[in-house]
Amino acid sequence: MSALKYIKKLWFSPKKNLGIVWKQKLIDLRKKPIVCKIEKPTRIDRARILGYKAKQGYVIVQSRVGRGGMTRPKSSVRMGRKPKKYGFVHFTPSKSRQLMAEQRANRKYPNLEVLNSYYLAEDGKHKWYEIIMVDPCHPQIMRDSKINWICSRVHTRRVYRDLTSAGKKMRGLRK
Repeated sequence: MSALKYIKKLWFSPKKNLGIVWKQKLIDLRKKPIVCKIEKPTRIDRARILGYKAKQGYVIVQSRVGRGGMTRPKSSVRMGRKPKKYGFVHFTPSKSRQLMAEQRANRKYPNLEVLNSYYLAEDGKHKWYEIIMVDPCHPQIMRDSKINWICSRVHTRRVYRDLTSAGKKMRGLRK
C-alpha cells in the first residue's frame, strides 16, 4: 500500500488510532481563530483527492462552525403561541455546515476561489473543515491546464452560487 492509503486508514477513526495526539490536536484547534490560513493540509490524502497540489496559488484554510440545533430568527410580534410550538429551538437551516464553513472562508479571503472542502474534526461545540482555495490570478494557476478553468469570469464567487461539492449536495444534485 502507498503512504496515502496508510494515512487514510489512520483518519478512518482518529480518536482510536491517534490517541493523545488527537486530543492535543483538538486543543490546538480550539485556540485558533474561526477562519485561519495554514501552510499545509492536515489530511493530505483527502486534500489530494479533492484537487490540492503542493504548488503556488493553492491555499488551505481551516474554518470552524457551531454544532447543535439552530435558533429561528424571532419576529417582533409574539404570534399568540407557545415558544415550544413556534419552533425556536429545533430549527434546521437549509444550508449544510460544510457550506457555511466554505462561505465564511470566502468572506475572509475574497480574492481566492473555493475549490473544495473536507471534514477535519468535531467536539461537543464545534465542527472544523479544511477548505482548498485557489488564487485565480496567480501565474502558476493560469499556466496549469487542469485548473485554469477557475480563472475565467464565469467561475467567480462559485461558493455563493452553490457550485462547490457541498453546495451541489445540499441542492440534491450529487447522488
